[in-house]
Amino acid sequence: MIVVRVQPGPLDPAAELAALGASGAVASFTGHVRADDGVRLLELEHYPGMTERALEELAAAAAERWPLSALRIVHRVGAMQPGEAIVFVGAASDHRAAALEATAYLIDRLKTDAPFWKRESRGGPDAASWVERRAADDEAATRWD
Repeated sequence: MIVVRVQPGPLDPAAELAALGASGAVASFTGHVRADDGVRLLELEHYPGMTERALEELAAAAAERWPLSALRIVHRVGAMQPGEAIVFVGAASDHRAAALEATAYLIDRLKTDAPFWKRESRGGPDAASWVERRAADDEAATRWD
């Protein structure tokens, strides 16, 4: 079963993990908003419809590549504080390698293939800047080509 969600409200990594069910192996990744360089607020924008389709395509590619019994991608949008969960990716399979590799693949590809735009705020209300794409993310994603 594949579940893909983009939501403005908080996500519950424990509930998402439990929803993957019991398999031989379950792997997950939860990303949190970092407070790097004094970030006090992260705003994440997306293009509704297009973003969900991109995530569904990534999930389908993972399910085709590895023998998975369940897969979940849940991504937040909107304003978030440091420490809040921003993304959950989880995969279940009969074998650990498939669950681990699918999870790594999905988080690497999410960083480059999903249409999200991030703006970080530091200090005052006029101290916001858009986050540029990072070469390290592109390099991580290419290992799956």
